[in-house]
Amino acid sequence: MNIYRHEKIRKFTSDRLATAGLVMVIFLFFIAFFAPFIANGRPLFVLTDGKIELPFLQTFFAPDSSEFLIEQFFNYALLLLAAFGLTKLIPAKFKKTKKFFPAIFAILLLIPFGMAEKKLDKTNFRELYANKKNIITVFAPIPYGPYEQCGSPYEIPSKKHILGTDDIGRSVASRLIYGARISLAVGIFATALSLLIGCIVGMLTGYFKGTADLVSMRLIEILNCFPTFLLLLILMAMLKDRKFEQSVLIIIAVLGLTSWIGLALLVRGETLKQSSLAYILSCKASGLPLYRTLFFHLLPNISGVIFISFTFGIAGAILAESSLSFLGFGVQAPTASWGGLLRQSFEDPLHYWHLTFFPGLALFIAVCGFNFMGEGLRKALSERE
Repeated sequence: MNIYRHEKIRKFTSDRLATAGLVMVIFLFFIAFFAPFIANGRPLFVLTDGKIELPFLQTFFAPDSSEFLIEQFFNYALLLLAAFGLTKLIPAKFKKTKKFFPAIFAILLLIPFGMAEKKLDKTNFRELYANKKNIITVFAPIPYGPYEQCGSPYEIPSKKHILGTDDIGRSVASRLIYGARISLAVGIFATALSLLIGCIVGMLTGYFKGTADLVSMRLIEILNCFPTFLLLLILMAMLKDRKFEQSVLIIIAVLGLTSWIGLALLVRGETLKQSSLAYILSCKASGLPLYRTLFFHLLPNISGVIFISFTFGIAGAILAESSLSFLGFGVQAPTASWGGLLRQSFEDPLHYWHLTFFPGLALFIAVCGFNFMGEGLRKALSERE
């Protein structure tokens, strides 16, 4: 098994496009995880008369965003990854208890996120500390938050604002960085939801065959007749009227519940092929429970096509979210999104070129990255040696 795994990894890494896609995806995740340290209007570090302050922690644990759940998820995930890294430094004499440390860290890290209170603070920290002596301050490389009006509307890229400003004077660079969180969250969670539904439906219909398969396929074909994007627009318009603040959660749910059909058909085909093999027949003959047959024996053998579909699905979900936001039915203001930035340049795309080029480039990197990865996985997993 190890030889097989190493061979597949070698095939994947030898594909230049797949490797380039992996680098693009890692870059996007790096930007999303470290967004508070890359673009932030609050100082990361303040030293006053020997007293250390970390003003950014207030919005790190209690983000001043309507989509605070997504912000908290990435901040929590960053701390959790750091905690898991620290477990590697634990001495070997604690080997027996070391395996419990990740779970302990995961629980303890939830405490500050639950205790922190959301506060709206419009203090301009750059002006506050600008002329004060004997104070050491460290700001993020981009010292502007995604909701902070820090310039004139539609400023072109300059030394002060490296990617310019949007229609009300907010930093495009900062909003692009935080928009990566929205795009990745929608792509991953929406695709994961569709993956869960598609795998269960596909495995059950392919495993039982007969009448269950016939009825299920007819229902799936009926659902497949509806134009998916039109259905998305209708559902988003209906839900938008209810003024639910967590618009990203709505998009995730709608995309996840409408994009599982293709995966279900793919999993069904793989299940039909695998169900006639000896290992599945032996599972049936030995009387194994259905869940063990499906999830412990069948699922690992069809996981290759699922992983491939997952990477392609993320790219599709990111594009769908950006399209909805561009049309005004996606992520709602003032939350930063790549589609929302593109929408701001709609009146004159050439004049407001920085609002066309930079969000478009971000979408290009995200979609190409996941598609290149998916194609690389397809090639690497296509043949067993």
